[in-house]
Amino acid sequence: MDNSLPPADELVLVDRELARLDAHRTRLLARRAWLVQVLYQPARAAAPPPRTAVPVTDSTPRSAQNVLLTLGGTLLTIAAVAFTLVSWGSMGIGGRAAVLCAVTGAALAAPVALLRRGLVSTAESVGVLGLVLTVLDAYALHRVALSDTDGLGYAAVASAVLAGTWAAYGSALSRLRVPPPAAVVAAQLPLPLGVLAAGGGPTAFAWAALVTAAADGAAVLWARPLPVRITAGAGAVALGGWALLTGVWLSLSSPWSGAPLLLAGAAACLYVAWRTPASAVAVSAVAGLAAVAAVGGPSRSVLPVDWAVPGYVLCGLLLASVWRVGAGARLPRGIRAGLAGAGASVAALGLLWALPPVAAGALGPLTRTTEVWSGEHAGPVLAAYPATALLVLAATAAALASVPRPWARCGTLVLAWALLTALPVSLRLPYAATLALQLLTTAAALWTAVRPDPLTRGLPRPEASGATAEPGPATPAGTAAETARGTKTTAAPTGRSAPGSVPAPPSAPPQVPAAGFGAPWSGWAPSPVRPRVPAAEPGAVLGWVAYAGGLLSAVGAVALALDVRGATFAALGVVLGLFAGVAVLGAGARRTVSACGAVLAAAGLVLAGAAAAGLEEHWTALALLLVPAATAAVGATARPVALPVEVTGAAVGLCALGLAGSRPAFLALTLALGGVIAAATAVRPERRPFASWVAAGLFLLAAWVRLGAWGVTTPEAYTLPVTVPALVVGFLRRRRDPEASSWTAYGPGLAVTLVPSLGAAWTDPEWVRPLVLGVAALAVTLLGARFRLQALLLLGGTVLALDGLHELAPYVVQVVGVLPRWLPPALAGLLLLAVGATYEQRRRDARRLRERLARMR
Repeated sequence: MDNSLPPADELVLVDRELARLDAHRTRLLARRAWLVQVLYQPARAAAPPPRTAVPVTDSTPRSAQNVLLTLGGTLLTIAAVAFTLVSWGSMGIGGRAAVLCAVTGAALAAPVALLRRGLVSTAESVGVLGLVLTVLDAYALHRVALSDTDGLGYAAVASAVLAGTWAAYGSALSRLRVPPPAAVVAAQLPLPLGVLAAGGGPTAFAWAALVTAAADGAAVLWARPLPVRITAGAGAVALGGWALLTGVWLSLSSPWSGAPLLLAGAAACLYVAWRTPASAVAVSAVAGLAAVAAVGGPSRSVLPVDWAVPGYVLCGLLLASVWRVGAGARLPRGIRAGLAGAGASVAALGLLWALPPVAAGALGPLTRTTEVWSGEHAGPVLAAYPATALLVLAATAAALASVPRPWARCGTLVLAWALLTALPVSLRLPYAATLALQLLTTAAALWTAVRPDPLTRGLPRPEASGATAEPGPATPAGTAAETARGTKTTAAPTGRSAPGSVPAPPSAPPQVPAAGFGAPWSGWAPSPVRPRVPAAEPGAVLGWVAYAGGLLSAVGAVALALDVRGATFAALGVVLGLFAGVAVLGAGARRTVSACGAVLAAAGLVLAGAAAAGLEEHWTALALLLVPAATAAVGATARPVALPVEVTGAAVGLCALGLAGSRPAFLALTLALGGVIAAATAVRPERRPFASWVAAGLFLLAAWVRLGAWGVTTPEAYTLPVTVPALVVGFLRRRRDPEASSWTAYGPGLAVTLVPSLGAAWTDPEWVRPLVLGVAALAVTLLGARFRLQALLLLGGTVLALDGLHELAPYVVQVVGVLPRWLPPALAGLLLLAVGATYEQRRRDARRLRERLARMR
């Protein structure tokens, strides 16, 4: 078979044609199904009835009716209130009783007849009016017949009677929605108002609120109407919250009277959480906080002041243990989560209280107030802070250590480091003990960073990483597992139902592939395989946490050791050994950082030794070059950390240059020694491209600094040492690559010397420099013309022309002064005429010159 297309293109065309045929078959099947449905359906359903256009209105009749009823009921309520408060005194007792009985009875009885006629909204409005009239009746009764009774007591009894009356009224007329919630609202008042009438204090009022909230909770649990449950829930939250807040306040001022209240509230909250799993977490968290406050208040009154916060923290930790203990007791997960969250919150607040000694121990040495090596130590920090903060840190660390989770082990490490850091501050340890503890903390943290495996015992292993296919728009959920195993899954074309599947309804439009060459067909598009992100190893995370603590402790130990000379050497030596050990035994980024830290510790030892020997800054700079020399030697063998170590050593070398800057002679010597180190590094093949240029630059800078120290002002003395090697390098490159541009090979080297020399020649009154410069520029120009090198020709010619102009300028000025004044304009005119007459020839000459220059290298 003779194929006119490549196989790949022909395969694309065949696939597209097959997809088009399948799509056409799908459309035909859908059309056939519709035709069958039309032919075999009843005749009366063949033609659907015509739809009449419905006019669009701004509001529905039901909403308009509700608005009118609400406005009418509101106006009647206002009228009743105004009548009761204003016009009551103008009537006699009989009239008053008649009006009260007639209006209230009519308002309460009218909904019965209205409900029989189906006027539910009207009955609702009239019923609300009746409820308001009962409140006005109670007020009127107090003003007329019971004016001598206590107002709060009467209000308590009246609210209880109204609540019962409204509840009975709502039960009798179950189609009315307002009376039951109104009864719940009225039921919130009897107990609190009764306590206030009896002269009860905050404790009694809180108990009354708590009992009322408990009754509301019972209504939430057992009442069926949703409005009643919502109203009761709002009342339970408001009154229960007030009772618990009062209990917290009492636990601080009068612990033994607030504890029973808090415990009762916690028990009620736990019961509600048990019965309502949806809100179990939040409600049980409130119960847990109430229980901690109930137990911690009396313990705070018994224990010393310094033990108040640890007492609360211990209660919170015991409460948090419910998460593990309650699982065995089959306690619901929501309740366990809420109680554990409440305990963890209390423990977290305790940790915040224990942080100041940790911050003082970690940052105190960095805020130096004494001279280095003065032998004096900073005064005690946080001398009055309770030492029981250590107990909070230790207890929380022990609690986290018992949890077999990576985050808990990380928290244990952090708290252990914080405990060791805060120990000298809280116990006011002497200087030597503090420094020794800092170094021990550093050693322990770095060892844990190198060997974190013991801390991972009992931890669950992370899930194995792999590629999984998640169900997407083009792949059914059932084929995700097949895609993950790498099997090919071919989706059935639209219109063909797979075995065991439900066919799509005829009304569903078939998916047709997009037209065009190479268009994707969504029916055959496989679901993309999404790689699962591998979980981090617990050992790696724990190692980094411990390493961060070790770095902080090392910095603090070195800063603390600066008070005493011997302590400085000891601390730097220990830190150097520890970092070197981690660089040898560790792996990854921790190994690199430790190697750089060892280099810095070695530089610190050199500086300390120079300061102890009384060396001046320039001599110290020479001694400091031992560090980059050592890093260059170590870099030849320590391949994994060679580059970071050498970069750190180079940074130390820059510090040495800064120390030697005050003495030019020593600066030149330091630069030269740095060049020697760089040249030795360039012996290694992998460092040669960069280190060779660094060595050349350092040698050149050393020469320039030495010349400046000798008072040499001739620019050629500074430029020729650059020009000669640059020209040699350019010549070698041109030999290796004849196509290389002369500007790249010779341009920089020539410009370094010719440009400064030209500037010096224009300001030099003698004739020797311009003559030598002109001869050199002429030689460069002739070489450029001989070997057709553009850079040499242009640079040499430009410098030669400017040098000649400088030399001829005095004579030109003299000649112009002797000539008549009309002669220069005449010569200029003749020149313009000559140029104009030969303009075309000059353009051709300029074009040929440009082409010749362009052909040069």
